[in-house]
Amino acid sequence: MNFPSVNPALARTLATREYLEPTPVQAAVLQPETEGRDLVVSAQTGSGKTVAYGLAFAPTLLGSEEAFPARSGAPLALIIAPTRELAMQVHAELSWLYAETGAKIVSCVGGMDARGERRLLANGCHIVVGTPGRLRDHMERGGLDISALKVVVLDEADEMLDLGFREDLEFMLEATPRERRTLMFSATIPREIADLARRYQNDALRIDTLVRNQAHEDIDYKAIRIAAPDTERAVVNVLRFYDAKAILVFCATRDGVRQLHASLQKRGFDAVALSGELSQEERTYALQALRDGRARICVATDVAARGLDLPDLGLVVHADLPTNKETLTHRSGRTGRAGKKGTCVLLVPHPKRRRAELLLASANIRAAWSGPPTAGEIRVLDQERLLADPILVEPASDDDLELGRTLLAGSSAEGIAAALIRLYRSKLPLAQDLSDFTPMAERREEVRSYKNTERAAGPAAIREKHARPVNTTWFSLNVGRHGNADPKWILPLICRLGNVTKADIGAIRIFDTETKFELAWDSVSSFLASVNASGETEIVFERTTPANQAPPRTGKYGPQRPEGAITPRAFAKPGARPYVKPAGAKPFNAAKPKRAKA
Repeated sequence: MNFPSVNPALARTLATREYLEPTPVQAAVLQPETEGRDLVVSAQTGSGKTVAYGLAFAPTLLGSEEAFPARSGAPLALIIAPTRELAMQVHAELSWLYAETGAKIVSCVGGMDARGERRLLANGCHIVVGTPGRLRDHMERGGLDISALKVVVLDEADEMLDLGFREDLEFMLEATPRERRTLMFSATIPREIADLARRYQNDALRIDTLVRNQAHEDIDYKAIRIAAPDTERAVVNVLRFYDAKAILVFCATRDGVRQLHASLQKRGFDAVALSGELSQEERTYALQALRDGRARICVATDVAARGLDLPDLGLVVHADLPTNKETLTHRSGRTGRAGKKGTCVLLVPHPKRRRAELLLASANIRAAWSGPPTAGEIRVLDQERLLADPILVEPASDDDLELGRTLLAGSSAEGIAAALIRLYRSKLPLAQDLSDFTPMAERREEVRSYKNTERAAGPAAIREKHARPVNTTWFSLNVGRHGNADPKWILPLICRLGNVTKADIGAIRIFDTETKFELAWDSVSSFLASVNASGETEIVFERTTPANQAPPRTGKYGPQRPEGAITPRAFAKPGARPYVKPAGAKPFNAAKPKRAKA
C-alpha cells in the first residue's frame, strides 16, 4: 500500500527519501474518516509519529495547494514537545517533509537565544515547534501570535504531564482559537491525557496502533547478572562485546552520567554525555557527534529516553535499571526502529534481581539471562573482527606497496603481521575480568539438573568434581563483620583482583575485623602478581594461618577495649552521661586483689 491522500508536494519528498510504504500509525491518520477531525493517537515508539502528524495536518494548512504563500504571517501550526532534543528533531523532520512547500518553520526551545527566536517569529512563519516553557514565555511577552492557528499538536503528551507541564499546556490551549484542530500523540493514554482530550478536543477520534501485551519484536533483550560493585566494569565489557555503530547507555542520575562518561573516556572509548545539567549547545553537540559518527557511545539520563531517532543505534545499555515499565519501553525503543534490529542489555546487580524480573514481566518482555561477557570471549571476537576487517582485502596503493616491500626487506612477514595485530589491539579499550554472579537458587537448579548424570558417573567422580583444592594456602583480607563483609561480594572481589576463578578458592571464613580464604597452591603466584598489578590500596591481602587457628580471644569477655574507649556503662541508663575510661586505667575485667583473711 502506498501513501494515501497525500499532498503532491509531500508525496514527491517522501519518494525522494524512499518512503515507499507507510507505517501503521501513518496509514491510520491518513484514512478518510480522520480528515479535519481532532485525534488522540497512541503508537509504539519509533513508529514514525512525526511524519504521521506532519502528513495528517497538511490538508488543514495547505488545502489543495502545493505551496504556502510567499509572504508568511502568524503561524498556522503549533507543535509542542516535552524536551529540547525532541523539539529540535521534530523541527528537522518537518523541515525536510515540507521542503517543497516553501514552509517557514521556527523552533523555540529553552537554552537557545530567545531574542533570535523572537526576530524569526516577527518575520513571519508557518509552523512553530517548541517546548512548553519557552513557548509560553513568547506568548506572554507578545512574541508569539497564535490568533491564526489552525492546528495544535501535543507530541509525547504523557511525558509532558509527567514533567510537570500541565499548567503550561492548559494556558496555551485556553489561548488558542476554539476552531483549531488538536492532535495528541502519545505512547500511552493515561487518565490525565484522556481528561485533557475531553476538555480541549471536539469529538476526538481515538486511534490505537499499539499491540497490547507484546514486546518490541525488533529488539533482542539481554539481562546480565553482575555483582553490585562491578557495574562500571560490566558496562566496559558489554561495549566491547557488541559491535554496534551507535550505543546509548542510560544512567539514573546526572552524577552517574558524569562519572561513567569520564571513566569510559579515560579507558579510550569515543563517548559523549547527555543530561539536563548540560547547556543546549553541549546537548546538541553530543547528539550530532553520535549521528555523525564522531562518537560511538552516548551516556545519558532519561532525557534521551523519549522521541530521539538516532540512525544506526544498535545497542541500548541500562547501566541503572529503569524505574518502571514505561521508562524501560521508551529507553529500549531508541533502538530497533524502522524495521532495524537492535539489542537491549540490562545490567542486574544481585540485590535487584527480583525487581528486574518484575519489571520485565510487567512489560511482557522475555530476556535471556547470562553472566557478563568475559575477557576471553571478547578476545575471540576481536580476532574474528580483525580477520574480517575490510582493510585486509582493499586494494593497496602504489605507495602502500612500496612501503610494504621496504618493511619486508628488514623484517619477516610474521613479525610485520604481529606488529599489525599489536597496533590493532592497542586501539581497543582493555576488557575486564568479571565473574558470573549466579544466584544460589540457580546454582541449586544446576545441581538438580546434573544429578542423574553425576549419579551415573559414580561416587568417585562426584567427589572429584566437587572437591576443594587439595594443596592450598590461606590468605586474609582486611575486611570483616565490622565492615559488612559478605561472601556475596567477597568472592567476586577475590576473583576480580586476583584473576582467579571460583574453582581456585576453597573455604571462606569471616571474622570481626578480617576475612580468611583458602587458595589453591598452584594459583598463589599468579594471584599475588594480579593483586599487585591491580593498584588496589583499600583491600590488603596477606598470607595467614588457617581459619581454625584464629587469634585467641583475650580477657574474660573478649578482646580488651582500646584506651579511652566508650564502655557499655555509658548506655546503662537513659540520659546517663557517657563514661570514658581514662588513659592508663586498669581493664574492667582485671582481677581484683583478694582480701586478707582475718
